[in-house]
Amino acid sequence: MNVSQLKYVLEVASSSSMREAATKLFISQPALSASIKELETELGILIFERTNKGISITDAGREFITYAQKVVGQYEILEERYLSKDSDKERFSVSTQHYNFPIRAFSEVIKKNYPDKFIFSIHETKTKDILEDVKNMKSEVGIISFSRTNEDLIKKLIKEYGLEFTPLMVKETYAYVWKDHKFAGRDEISIEELSDYPCVSFDQSNDSNFYLTEEAMADYDFEKMIKSDDRATTMELIAELHGYSIGTGLLTGEDVILDGFRSIKLKEEDPLTIGYILRKGSTMSTYGKAYVEELLKYKEV
Repeated sequence: MNVSQLKYVLEVASSSSMREAATKLFISQPALSASIKELETELGILIFERTNKGISITDAGREFITYAQKVVGQYEILEERYLSKDSDKERFSVSTQHYNFPIRAFSEVIKKNYPDKFIFSIHETKTKDILEDVKNMKSEVGIISFSRTNEDLIKKLIKEYGLEFTPLMVKETYAYVWKDHKFAGRDEISIEELSDYPCVSFDQSNDSNFYLTEEAMADYDFEKMIKSDDRATTMELIAELHGYSIGTGLLTGEDVILDGFRSIKLKEEDPLTIGYILRKGSTMSTYGKAYVEELLKYKEV
């Protein structure tokens, strides 16, 4: 078993056919099939079921792929850090939910600690990915939130992943609408009053469990719902369809509403606790320490 074979398996698993995977990998289909068959023989399991209609992943294959993703991810981190042409550059990475203050803190770290050569990364991504990124050292720091609805699950995952959480702030629940919305001038509103309009929510599509959402009111049965995984798209949908979003995750930073949007306090209360996660017991880099110092400037709790 080698890393190339693991990468082959992952590519086949994410492709619609062996032919498509072979094309993406720039190898012949027979060579790809032979390599995977050799791996299956070595492991003593069947990763893919072959039929006239194509291939499908077996139960044993799904379990193997879970481990393969972690191994390949770690290998790619090592490869990029030590074997790439950029190995002499300073590195620092952050994964975050859709807030503005982590981006500002990230910018401050660069401005105050400007190295001669660097590759810094900030990933706005899904809740589960943030936990995985910090656990697997793709990112040194992660920024996440939880509400009363999903607090127990998030804290359970943090513990299972060997992470630690430091709270920074607790934010009340708001609806955000475009400035020309019928309710834009209201100080307070209920979700029921907004039921004629679509709620635009960040799509955690890789997570079948809605309890991993980064927004408040996760267990509410919204009559009209639009999922989006892009901030600009979300804002345009809210403006064009007179929709709204819940919480502070997509449209605000330190209670400063992006131009054109208005906030309305929700009568339903489900406050979000927002903070950062680190690997428990890890030794932080110079940039990690500097980033946490910047985050702590926003600490309210």
